[in-house]
Amino acid sequence: ELDPQPSADGAKVAFARDGELFVLDVGGKKETPLSHGATEGVSHGLAEFMAQEEMDRSSGFWWAPDGSKIAYQETDERAIPLFTIAHPAADPPTVETHRYPFAGKTNAKVRLGVVKVDGGPTKWLESVKVGAENYLARVAWDGPKDLLVQVLSRDQKTLRLLRVDVEADAATTLIEERSTTWVNLHDDLRVVPKTGEILWSSERTGCRHLELHGRDGKPIRTLTSGDWPVDRVDRLDADRREVWFTAGRESPLEAHAYRVSIDGGPIRRVTREPGMHHVAVAPDGNHYVDVYSSRTSPPTTTIRDRDGKLVATLDDAGTDPRLEGLRVEPPRLTEFKARDGATLYGAFYAPTSRALGPRPPLVVMLYGGPHVQLVADSWPLTADLTAQFLTARGFAVWKMDNRGSSRRGHAFEATIDRHMGTVEVRDQVDGVRFVAASWPEVDTTRVGVTGGSYGGYMTLRCLTEAPEVFKAGVAVAPVTDWDGYDTCYTERYMGTPADNPDGYKGSSVLTRADRLAGDLLVVHGMIDENVHFRHTARLVAALIAAGKPFEVLPLPGERHSSRRPPDRQYEAERKAAFFEKALGH
Repeated sequence: ELDPQPSADGAKVAFARDGELFVLDVGGKKETPLSHGATEGVSHGLAEFMAQEEMDRSSGFWWAPDGSKIAYQETDERAIPLFTIAHPAADPPTVETHRYPFAGKTNAKVRLGVVKVDGGPTKWLESVKVGAENYLARVAWDGPKDLLVQVLSRDQKTLRLLRVDVEADAATTLIEERSTTWVNLHDDLRVVPKTGEILWSSERTGCRHLELHGRDGKPIRTLTSGDWPVDRVDRLDADRREVWFTAGRESPLEAHAYRVSIDGGPIRRVTREPGMHHVAVAPDGNHYVDVYSSRTSPPTTTIRDRDGKLVATLDDAGTDPRLEGLRVEPPRLTEFKARDGATLYGAFYAPTSRALGPRPPLVVMLYGGPHVQLVADSWPLTADLTAQFLTARGFAVWKMDNRGSSRRGHAFEATIDRHMGTVEVRDQVDGVRFVAASWPEVDTTRVGVTGGSYGGYMTLRCLTEAPEVFKAGVAVAPVTDWDGYDTCYTERYMGTPADNPDGYKGSSVLTRADRLAGDLLVVHGMIDENVHFRHTARLVAALIAAGKPFEVLPLPGERHSSRRPPDRQYEAERKAAFFEKALGH
């Protein structure tokens, strides 16, 4: 049984099993099938792979608020070829297969239907045009008869919010977002119950901000503005007509909770301690749970009233006696200007030993891709045990968020449009130059670089695009050519291989393997179902053809990241030893 969801009154639970949707009467334990016809490649009530992996939508069905019916999706993946992953270390050897839509290739065909919870035929909504060339991005009920459906075009430059009358099967476009690059999805949609007004967020100004629209979708007023983005809506308090949201309004290195009236007016900051706050607001808006941390403060979880007054402390990780044994040192946060004047933020970890001499080499730890921020005033920055492990071995460590990363606004992110692995590398080079100027005791003629996933891709790009700066790299689970990654993520930033052939060629590592000059270790799980081991296999072939030396550490039983403690420990030891050998002289 997958994705169990109770009805609003708790009397029933809906779930998916064997590709079909069911509802269970909790009291009588009667089970009713709601969908029929699932077969290999066709399922009901389950979000497709692209929705789960790239659109932050994990569910494929939605209860009506009165519990009378359920909207659900049918997914037909039969046109997507099977991709086989071998388990060579299993005894006996086994294989698994997935329908994986590669960039530019066929997507799953999706349609949306509604069924009554006591069974009967499904009413398929012909007015919601999804198919294989659009994405069913978001679905929500607005009362017992209307659905609010977000449909994203396959090129992801147009997002439409539809009101769908499920009885009449009639769709009306309420809001349409357009972008010359791409439209980022969000979960900020809320409806004011008594008036039907719609709370929405948009990046059309370059930063995400909150807006209020009428029930018909027409704009009423903008609630927030400025050169800073809203991170997310935390709660709509309909009785007080105010919205709680999280943002880094004063600094992108922090995250705070704020309130603003949906009738307009000043923004009020609620959380005070410097650092990162993640709040969960009570339905009545009188209290909130605050999970807070900073570089010097491990996470604390508190309950506070609406003015921020402490009511109770639920958990304080700072009192954990194991912390003293870890001896973690907070990094120094800093900002600097890139070569073109853009402001970038970094974190510097000084070595805690002189094992590699008085002028330590530098290891750059990076991610570099969309939707990720590494550098913030948060405990996870300090508690990065890989960074702390490297500093204990005598390395200086540097992290920075290049353009393309999150929480700086869409304009900052969209500089990577159609040419990944270019401006990001230039920014990382400028980061190393900043370290050289700011910490002259660091030997920046000996620089290593490491990261996983997009960070693995960036590691390879740094070694091929700036070999004069980066002398060694450990690439973990790297993408090596974007034609080998999935449709939704890749096409969002790169378009398709057919409409952007030069961009794909220029962003590939395979086409530039002959530029590799430094030492390289590639680490990759052999059963990785996200970035397939095929990426590393293709890289190996390209490096052999170019006559380049390299090392590969295959992890036979691992997927996209090492999960088993022995593998994690071995990987950390190999990484440190590799950098000691390559940079430690």
